[in-house]
Amino acid sequence: MTSTLPAPLDVKLMNWTASALFVGLALGVLAAGAWWVLRYPGFAVSRIVVQGDLVHNNAITLRANVAPHLAGNFFTVDLRAARAAFEQVPWVRRAEVQRVFPGSLHVQLQEHDAVAYWGPESGSALVNTQGEVFEANVGDVEQEDLPRLMGPAGSSPEVLQMHGLLAPVFKPLGLEVDTLELTGRGGWRVTLDSDAVVELGGGTAQEVVQRTQRFTRTLTQVAGQYGRRVDALESADLRHTGGYALRLRGVSTVVPDGAGATATVRRR
Repeated sequence: MTSTLPAPLDVKLMNWTASALFVGLALGVLAAGAWWVLRYPGFAVSRIVVQGDLVHNNAITLRANVAPHLAGNFFTVDLRAARAAFEQVPWVRRAEVQRVFPGSLHVQLQEHDAVAYWGPESGSALVNTQGEVFEANVGDVEQEDLPRLMGPAGSSPEVLQMHGLLAPVFKPLGLEVDTLELTGRGGWRVTLDSDAVVELGGGTAQEVVQRTQRFTRTLTQVAGQYGRRVDALESADLRHTGGYALRLRGVSTVVPDGAGATATVRRR
């Protein structure tokens, strides 16, 4: 019968030492390889291709502004950080960044399409077609006569939708909605391009639109009773039950000082 004797302690130590040296060498080789990948100029991001329908930005300026914020090379650059860097650029709504071998980053951009100003005139906020608020240089806005929308934080989609419903109601009278505000109490206030202020009241969108339609259907007739056109409207309050109150410019038959006349109109 043959028996196997355990290896001497010094032999075991030699085997352990050899294994440790091998593992250490392997880790060293990996570390050196990683360092080489990080430092080798051939793996640098050599090209940034910017695509998309750009109106307020151009590819050359974008590359110049964003490139200094890109850390690492083609393999190590953080694509999320790169996307965030592009989306920090004014007017950029969304960016998609992809690696394209060898050494290129392809960027697909979507710009904001401004449809309204947001907030007070002193601000620089705008609203895009999705109802999102974004900051930009309002001097770059190319569209003329954009309306101004106002409301509590987070209400921009609702206000934009309401503007789309109300603008066609005033349009047949030759009036444009210059400012639409959703108040903190849930009421709606319109300022027309004639500077007339109309309090629309609250309720559902359908209720507000119907109330406004009843007002615009009778405004021409009421103004005509005082020998005035609809552009003589100074203010109106549609929050009255069963009717509305309005004030016309240039009518002095009721108020002696000529500031205007107040009429209450009952629904028919």
